[in-house]
Amino acid sequence: MPARRPPFVYRKQRTFGFLSISLPHCYNRTLMNEVEKMRSSLLADMAAPEIQIKFEHAKKLLAKMRMLSTYDEAYRGLLEDLVPGIPATSIICPPFHCDHGDGIRLGEHVFVNANCTFLDGGYITIGAHTLVGPCVQIYTPHHPMNYMERRSEKEYAYPVTIGEDCWIGGGAIICPGVTIGDRCIIGAGSVVTKDIPSDSIAVGNPAKVIRKNIAKEE
Repeated sequence: MPARRPPFVYRKQRTFGFLSISLPHCYNRTLMNEVEKMRSSLLADMAAPEIQIKFEHAKKLLAKMRMLSTYDEAYRGLLEDLVPGIPATSIICPPFHCDHGDGIRLGEHVFVNANCTFLDGGYITIGAHTLVGPCVQIYTPHHPMNYMERRSEKEYAYPVTIGEDCWIGGGAIICPGVTIGDRCIIGAGSVVTKDIPSDSIAVGNPAKVIRKNIAKEE
């Protein structure tokens, strides 16, 4: 008998509106719950009980965190409950907003300033020693382009990845499916709609690379 295909394989680039990202294809979609679909960049029902439970858990933790500062001992425990596995050297300053919390993956020595919004239906991965300025917004949800389909409570979620030693300027917006390489600087207020290669400085709306950011040897 021929070998069975694995349940997931990745297609080549596929375009959705202004995005061009790799989408997973599932041969057993009917066996997946809505959380698994969401994490796999498949169309998922946000009204499903398993997703609503996650929303509720995150919102209740965030409400408590907004009443505390990073200097309160209780804050750290709430943050570690919200973002499982967050390194002891990394911090997210309140107020903070996210959808789930367990979709956020931070490396060592990551600093996320106040008033940031991470919509983590897809995984948001931030590499070590990266600084995220205040009011930065990272989006992974992507609604259907057809307006009739948008009337439902279903949406896609495409992961965002930020490399190590990056600096994301205050008020920047990072759109679904974007990858930012290592050692990049994203200017304040920029809107990042496409991948940014490592060692780049990118600014504007949409963000464009204006020059390379090569560290000088001392």
